[in-house]
Amino acid sequence: MNIFEKMRAFCRPFRIVLGLILIAVGFYTGNPWFYLGVIPLIAGLVNFCPACIISKQCDLDKKED
Repeated sequence: MNIFEKMRAFCRPFRIVLGLILIAVGFYTGNPWFYLGVIPLIAGLVNFCPACIISKQCDLDKKED
């Protein structure tokens, strides 16, 4: 397992949590900019990893163990 696969395993739950936190802050404060948390939330839910796309080091189609 290379560093990009380790980072991908960490980043997916992190993106989901970050997205939920940003949406909650936007809802609480009324600031619509925080609704951009939808972007990391969707990226985490569909298992999209921007670092893997850029580096071309990890396989996006490989199933997680």
